[in-house]
Amino acid sequence: MRIPRIYHPETLVSHCETELSEDAANHVGRVLRMIRGQSLELFDGSNQVFPATIVHADKKRVTVQLADAVSDDRESPLSLHLGQVMSRGEKMEFTIQKSIELGVNQITPLLSERCGVKLDAERLEKKRQQWQKIAIAACEQSGRNRVPEIRPVMSLSDWCAEPETGLKLNLHPRASQSINTLPLPVSRVRLLIGPEGGLSSDEIEMAAGQGFTDILLGPRVLRTETAALTVITALQVRFGDLG
Repeated sequence: MRIPRIYHPETLVSHCETELSEDAANHVGRVLRMIRGQSLELFDGSNQVFPATIVHADKKRVTVQLADAVSDDRESPLSLHLGQVMSRGEKMEFTIQKSIELGVNQITPLLSERCGVKLDAERLEKKRQQWQKIAIAACEQSGRNRVPEIRPVMSLSDWCAEPETGLKLNLHPRASQSINTLPLPVSRVRLLIGPEGGLSSDEIEMAAGQGFTDILLGPRVLRTETAALTVITALQVRFGDLG
């Protein structure tokens, strides 16, 4: 049986007892129904893991005893920042979950002319918090020990204008370049993925003016969630740690 992995947002210290957060305790005590003496693996974002043994567990509170920390770097050498124009419903959640499994380091949800999501600031922040929880769960499942940040929602133009020292890419169905023609080496990428209806011509021109290079995936038009994951996978194969 696989040992459950649990994210602990506060710094962990070897050979100490630690009480899990309310969400983690609920998952361990109520969902997994784990009991005293069973094993867990905790991580706090420091790129270390902490083998742990449950010393107390009930439906509201779980306390564990930590063993020695073990360094466990599973991060890709390619730093990927995904700018994803928000999609409706579960599509955005799916994109966030899978892109983090594939190694994305940071995600910024974006608003564009053809974005189909219309929410006020309060509801957008609630969405962001929900997406951050999805990011944590994706790390627990995939073995990553650093949790990517889901940044606050911002406009496409503001995101494109942010300073960036790496390669800036925009997926475009009529681009002349592909990922295979990009020059080596590449260690940082800011990747723009548009909405279900695509970016407008003005937005494509604006992104180009901010230094984004248009790239082509192939002859088929992909849905926004398929496009993001396909590009991320291709970039990790060429510049990262997938092979």
